[in-house]
Amino acid sequence: MDALEAILTRRSTRKYQAVLPDNALIDQVVEAGRSAPSGGNSQTTHFILITKAEILSELAWIVQTAFANMEIREDLYASLKNSINASRRGGYVFHYNAPVLIVTANKKGYGNAMADSACALENMMIAANALDLGSCWINQLHWLDEDEAVREYLYGLGLSEDETVTGALALGYPAEGLPNRTPLPRTGNPVTRISD
Repeated sequence: MDALEAILTRRSTRKYQAVLPDNALIDQVVEAGRSAPSGGNSQTTHFILITKAEILSELAWIVQTAFANMEIREDLYASLKNSINASRRGGYVFHYNAPVLIVTANKKGYGNAMADSACALENMMIAANALDLGSCWINQLHWLDEDEAVREYLYGLGLSEDETVTGALALGYPAEGLPNRTPLPRTGNPVTRISD
């Protein structure tokens, strides 16, 4: 699969097999993230790679509890409201039970923290598709970056106090075998062309 095909056929996976991919595949995905561009070549994106089922389960419980305790306000966007409502119903697993979760963090106050991490996450999603792995961008830990219980747990996993959680990636073998590669129609993302 060439690079353009890997980009154009990438789709989010939200159902995973319980099988942990080989470390060699996981390492290739992480290396793709580490090779992403960064502002001034700062290379400050921190990757916290979690494959231990017990840790993923504990983190899911902490996230569910944090969301269940949040107030639903009118100014919240729909996906955040959905996470809160799902948490209140119980059984909410923010990472879709993927056997791998790669949390990204970057330096607090660094102006390119989100951009650098977004480039890394996108690189990892494209690499996952090329390697026949499913992936999905996960925002919930970023939304809960200031939640004390979530941060304390992440400190135990290697997050530094001077870092902000910028996102995460669920990764694994799709439940249906290969990733869904059917392109979605593009009805948004307008292009304005200025030319001679």
